[in-house]
Order: sequence, then structure tokens, then C-alpha cells
Amino acid sequence: MVTVEDYVARIEETCGEEKGSVVTLKYNKKDEAIAKIIKKAKLKKSLSGIIFELEFQGISFRMFSSGKAIFKNVKNKESLHDLLAALLL
Repeated sequence: MVTVEDYVARIEETCGEEKGSVVTLKYNKKDEAIAKIIKKAKLKKSLSGIIFELEFQGISFRMFSSGKAIFKNVKNKESLHDLLAALLL
């Protein structure tokens, strides 16, 4: 059975006024994960196919072709994990 941990290498929290989380995808699964995320989330803007501004379940985030995603205004790690599960599984 596939889990979120099969796709995610690490999750880091950002500091500053707007709380956010940086999700780094595993290198060998990043292309598959990015394709799944873009298919499920609503594309708001794309910059040269390198940066994607997306929205899913009311959460805005940026997905980078390098395999990093920055999620803004996610309440806690459990909410982020649930969001990632909905996007990746």
C-alpha cells in the first residue's frame, strides 16, 4: 500500500508572519507526485512550467518542478498530512 511517506522526503515549518510548511518530495518519486498534485489541485497560475500556483480544499500553495512545495496557512502537521494524502493517494 502506498503512503504519503513514499513520496515525501521531509517537511519543514517556516517562520515569520505567515506560517507555512515546505514539503520536499523524494527525488525518485517527484515527477509522479507532481503530476498527481497538478491533476487534483486547481491551477491558478503557471510560470514557464517551473512554478505552479495551486489551490486544493481552500489551501493555496506553490509547487516547484524541483520537487518542493510551499503550503500557506495550514493549521498543523496533521492537517498538512491529510492534505498531502488527499493529493498524493
